[in-house]
Amino acid sequence: MIKKNFIQVFEYQKLRYAENANFKKHHFDAMVRFNEKNHNKYFTIIHKGIQFNSYVGVIQIGGLTIEILPKADRNKNPDKNLWQGVLLNMLKVCNYINVDNVSETTLKKRYNSILQVYFDMYLTEIETLIKRGLIKKYRRVQSNQLALKGKLLFAKNIQKNTVHKERFYCEHQVYDKDHLLHQILFKGLTILDKLINNGLRDKLNRVMFDFNSFKDVNITKKHFEKIVPNRKNTPYSKALEIAKMLILNYSPNLNSGKDNMLTLIFDMNALWEEYIYRILQKHKEENTTVSFQNKKDFWSSDTKTKTIRPDIVIMDSNHKPSVTYIIDTKWKIRDSNNPDDGDLKQIFAYNLYWEAEKSLLLFPKINQEDSSFGNYYQLTKKMNENKCKLGFINIIDNNSLKSSKIIASEVFKKLTINS
Repeated sequence: MIKKNFIQVFEYQKLRYAENANFKKHHFDAMVRFNEKNHNKYFTIIHKGIQFNSYVGVIQIGGLTIEILPKADRNKNPDKNLWQGVLLNMLKVCNYINVDNVSETTLKKRYNSILQVYFDMYLTEIETLIKRGLIKKYRRVQSNQLALKGKLLFAKNIQKNTVHKERFYCEHQVYDKDHLLHQILFKGLTILDKLINNGLRDKLNRVMFDFNSFKDVNITKKHFEKIVPNRKNTPYSKALEIAKMLILNYSPNLNSGKDNMLTLIFDMNALWEEYIYRILQKHKEENTTVSFQNKKDFWSSDTKTKTIRPDIVIMDSNHKPSVTYIIDTKWKIRDSNNPDDGDLKQIFAYNLYWEAEKSLLLFPKINQEDSSFGNYYQLTKKMNENKCKLGFINIIDNNSLKSSKIIASEVFKKLTINS
């Protein structure tokens, strides 16, 4: 049963506070401020509301959760559970979420939104760390002592102990659990305390019992950069990843102190690109390499260099000589199977620079059919075969998500067939 403080919308859908009783004017104001802070890239402000763009994910404003789902069909009443499953699967494949031990059915029963999956994962990771035993580390502290301990700080001792001659202001080492790793995890827990629902409240309280004695530090991006991975802190990696996501995407008191805001938003074009890369990498054939975000210098001047970067480059060494293919992914609904002039020119440059014989512009499929490979006119006789076509891939099969192995097989087939 969907709770009253939970709204699900799709890409490019409009949400107005005058039309949805759960979406209030103060929620709208908080989203406007957040969008302005981020150069208005996440959505478009319309009259009394928001129109979402190509970003998907979750926004929590105070007690309201707005889940933005991807959509690649023309159904006027799309299945929200289905597209939530698609988003969850893409996030899982791209390592943005770890739900390996939770089935899709269990996910739907246990969690109201994708955000709750992250909250539960975070608490579970910290519970595991507590059971293993929270690690201790040496740290330096400065304080007034009744006996000289460590190194005496002369300047501060004179400043603070002019009257109290019996005290020593010194710096010394302590070996305890109140260090940066736990301070980061504690900050993440304090954020959860403001946002979490009743279903996870008991779990949060149990975890907080072991963290209440740690210093409450204002954690920033620089604190995460100080962490040096080693054998001792390896078990902390997953919890720290989620803590980083929570802390750096949290905006306290965004709307004049009334609403705290947490945003987990993903560019659907970038997510689609990485998803296709990862399933191709996982299910590639022997003697085939799949690489991601290659780039080469394209143009330069005295002050600037520009590069070009195809989404995915595939090299098939089963042929002699080896064959190179380019894939450029596009997450949008497209009616025509004829490529745009801009796309053709871009792909031509990719083919030329990577010496690729064939390139594929890959879109999600609605009811379109692939185009045939079109030939570029050769500039010189030395140029290899140079072709491009539009391909469409259906990620849904019989109202459920198609397996990644089948999707990968279909993509590879689109490149290797001649038509």
